[in-house]
Amino acid sequence: MSAKNEIRELLARYCFALDEERFDDMAALFTEDGVWETAFGTGKGRDGIVAQAQSITQPDRPRRVHLTTNIVIDKKGDDAATVRSNWLLFENGPLGPKIGSGGGYYDEVAKVDGRWLFRHRRIDRFIKA
Repeated sequence: MSAKNEIRELLARYCFALDEERFDDMAALFTEDGVWETAFGTGKGRDGIVAQAQSITQPDRPRRVHLTTNIVIDKKGDDAATVRSNWLLFENGPLGPKIGSGGGYYDEVAKVDGRWLFRHRRIDRFIKA
């Protein structure tokens, strides 16, 4: 698989893990010293990322799906890249599916031990329901 396809798969695995609240699996997609920068705070290192994700989990939250689009990958050699993409969050609402929020992802990714991982993921949330 090409590096760009591996990076696209990294973005997809992140969405599945986040939506299924498998925060340990999500954090494992980051380097050991990775940073997850959200509108609600920042997690540093895998344990910090899990703690940050747990801190924004809402009880009885409706099922949701993150979609990532418009992915642009700029490779920086064989083991680093920057990635810019857009995201939308769809969730169930009282009248049916609705867009809950959306924005942009700004990523620095690195290839570590043969796997592409997030080094830094900054989330810009500019569409709010």
